[in-house]
Amino acid sequence: MPRLVTPAAEELTVPKGYIVADVHISNPGPAFDDYRVKAAATVDAFGGRFLVGDGEITQLEGDEPAGRIVIVEFESPERAMEWYRSPAYQAILPARLKNARAQLVCAAGVA
Repeated sequence: MPRLVTPAAEELTVPKGYIVADVHISNPGPAFDDYRVKAAATVDAFGGRFLVGDGEITQLEGDEPAGRIVIVEFESPERAMEWYRSPAYQAILPARLKNARAQLVCAAGVA
């Protein structure tokens, strides 16, 4: 009977999780700035890190984004969803909804 060979623990890879957002700030100012500071703290608490935020973008194809592109990396898609659904983030989400429109997706990276 053939022996099953399983990869060593260090060979197992879990894809990173990414929150990708196209954010159009409709009401810039102190309220949105406060949201940004608090959102960054929640991302940090879940081990996330911002890869793209306020940088310049160059439109290559398709419809132009409504605003700024934000990409946040987490250790896994599950961790990204834990962050989004967390009480800490949900508590501040109304401030973003009041001051900006956004399209958000959670995407799994390539393992």
